[in-house]
Amino acid sequence: MKLPTILAASLLIATSACGGGGGSTAATTTGTTTAGTTTGTTTGTTTGTTTGTTTGTTTGTSTGTTTGTSTGTGTTTGTGTGTTVVTLEKKAAALVAKLGKSSRFLVGLGSADLADIQKQGITPDIYDQYLVGVGAGSWPTWNSPSGAYVQVVAQNADKLGAIPMFTLYQMASNGDGNLSGLTNTTFMKNYWDNVRLMFQQIKAYGKPALVNFEPDFWGYTQRISNNADPATVSAQVSNNPDCSNQPNSVAGLSQCLMQMARAIAPNAYIGFPPALFGDLHSTAMSYMLKLGADKADFIVMQTLDRDGGCFETVPQVSYCTRAGTGWYWDESNLTSPNFKEHFALAKTYYQGLQLPVLWWQTPLGVPSTQIGGSSGKYRDNKVRYFLTHASEMVAVGGLGAVFSTGEVNQTSINTDGGQFKTYSTSYLAKPAALP
Repeated sequence: MKLPTILAASLLIATSACGGGGGSTAATTTGTTTAGTTTGTTTGTTTGTTTGTTTGTTTGTSTGTTTGTSTGTGTTTGTGTGTTVVTLEKKAAALVAKLGKSSRFLVGLGSADLADIQKQGITPDIYDQYLVGVGAGSWPTWNSPSGAYVQVVAQNADKLGAIPMFTLYQMASNGDGNLSGLTNTTFMKNYWDNVRLMFQQIKAYGKPALVNFEPDFWGYTQRISNNADPATVSAQVSNNPDCSNQPNSVAGLSQCLMQMARAIAPNAYIGFPPALFGDLHSTAMSYMLKLGADKADFIVMQTLDRDGGCFETVPQVSYCTRAGTGWYWDESNLTSPNFKEHFALAKTYYQGLQLPVLWWQTPLGVPSTQIGGSSGKYRDNKVRYFLTHASEMVAVGGLGAVFSTGEVNQTSINTDGGQFKTYSTSYLAKPAALP
């Protein structure tokens, strides 16, 4: 099923949040790199001279005798017998291996029909679809038996040789930014029933799957919180039998989502999307940490939910009405906004949450010197830049990028003149390796 309208988060340097709720700009922050620590126990006799650099976190036990001389510089992850703790720089490759893919930056597609992808011979690594709604008309009702839509998406992903990805977008059921459902008993019962069903279906699928938790929602809850603390925002959680141990707050809600994933579907790999609303930037990282987003498997990073050119039209069209400028980024990275600024922002989340980064719902527009565009043919340049500079994304923790339309009038693989097919094929011929 192809959804008639898909809304999701979008915000970065000089861009606004989606759904009409953001309306402000984000700052640009460049983070610092923190080296890890080494913890372990070594028993034995060592003779010789060792010169080198070990960076990372290692837990383990080694027993034996080593004789010789070793000189070098490198990164060591895990030694001997025991628990291996993966260093931050290796986390992207570790997750990709769990997903059953080669150790390279992954390229995905979302919100596209299977037939349209197959017709062009596109071979995405990830295939993403939304799960929306609570109650009547919500995603469990789209197929029979209830919840079978998850299997439909998973089977389509299998046909493409891709990993299925599910974007859980249920909190917007009452309207973008409407949080009234959080304390409504009926709404939250239906909400948790759907979440449980999703994970049960993913477990039944039996192979790795990705889940993106509630784009935009975390930013809206941050706005109404006290001191950027999700524990101060009420939500019905403990009446969910899977999470009776969790507090009735947004902090408990995020913990419950993770708890259900781990308990019901160990084959599900989960991620939280920072909202990137400009007015929340100074406390966004601490809010994500208080949610426990660092206990997930990856970070969901966003650029803009629509083609940049859609916001450049004068007057703006109804589906791209948003204040701001600088929708089309500078590929030379000389003027703002540009790609290096965005990657610097992604790096702060990579280092702050200590997780690899997956870009999601990246627009498919085609580059042009002419501002604006028209329905299905608005300009943008993220496909071109991302797929010709993937190593820059790997350097800030990137494990992959999923491209899709955030609204039906945006450029798609059916209207891009073969751009995505061309650039993705070229990239896959010489992919960016993960460290």
